[in-house]
Amino acid sequence: MISSQTSNPHEVLSQKNLILFSSALGVLLLYAAYIFGLNVLLIAAVSFVFAYLVETVFTKVRKKPMDKGWFLVPLIFSLMMPPTATWWMAAIGSTFGVFFGKAIFGGLGKNVFHPSVVGILFLYFAFPPFMLTKWLNPVTEDVVATATPLITLNRAIAFPYSITDLLMGNVPGTIGETFRLGILVMGLLMIVLKVIDWKAPSAFLVTIFAVNFIGGLLSPEKFRDPLLSLLVGGVMFAAFFLVSDPSTQPKYPMSRIIYGIGLALITVIIRNFATFPEGVVFALIIMNALAPIIDSMKINRKFSEVSQ
Repeated sequence: MISSQTSNPHEVLSQKNLILFSSALGVLLLYAAYIFGLNVLLIAAVSFVFAYLVETVFTKVRKKPMDKGWFLVPLIFSLMMPPTATWWMAAIGSTFGVFFGKAIFGGLGKNVFHPSVVGILFLYFAFPPFMLTKWLNPVTEDVVATATPLITLNRAIAFPYSITDLLMGNVPGTIGETFRLGILVMGLLMIVLKVIDWKAPSAFLVTIFAVNFIGGLLSPEKFRDPLLSLLVGGVMFAAFFLVSDPSTQPKYPMSRIIYGIGLALITVIIRNFATFPEGVVFALIIMNALAPIIDSMKINRKFSEVSQ
């Protein structure tokens, strides 16, 4: 039988875990404001306001209390935005994500897709120049077109960033992805405290490393450095704050490992073989849709039941 941690697929986070999870996200937001400037806080504030408006309308329509963790969606959404984004982009993306990714499904815990990812994906297609080409270099404080560590690595040109820069956030990137040392420390702490389950994030990270390592031996011109592949783009942030989402990941332990592996494979394929620089967002949407199918596989369910 399923453990109490996953017995209710609609259960999201306990009050204690909600505080710990949102606190970790808050640390990333404050650090990003220090690195990138006050526009980060404006993006977050606008995201919160418009998410709250959508939540309020649907609360009145459904005549049910507002989700206690309603603020997680705009918080994660704002951390996935570029620091150069405008307030109106934050308003549109937050509204779209909460409405189409959460509200129409009946609220948090019933959604098929991660609402923050839905909002970001919409902005990718609606406003690609703003979302994909205007990045802020926190060292020079200049807006740099297309020059992020991920894009530099994908182009297989001389990599100018040190491991220290990548860990401490002194590189261009989205608001929440650059402080990777903080993400790693808080992510591991949340696993230890059982705020999030370790299976999907671990399978995701290990598979990305392994595929790039093996691929680099077989075809070095197509695959990138396995360690750098973990330290560029949104892989670390996604692993601990998106992949681990209890509403959209499978509920069985073995299914979560398969889910993490699938996410990693799609991410690597898009990064290394497609024209789009980052594959995490697309991988999440695809695997969110496949999560119920993975859970329905009898071999995974039986293995999960025996292992508990």
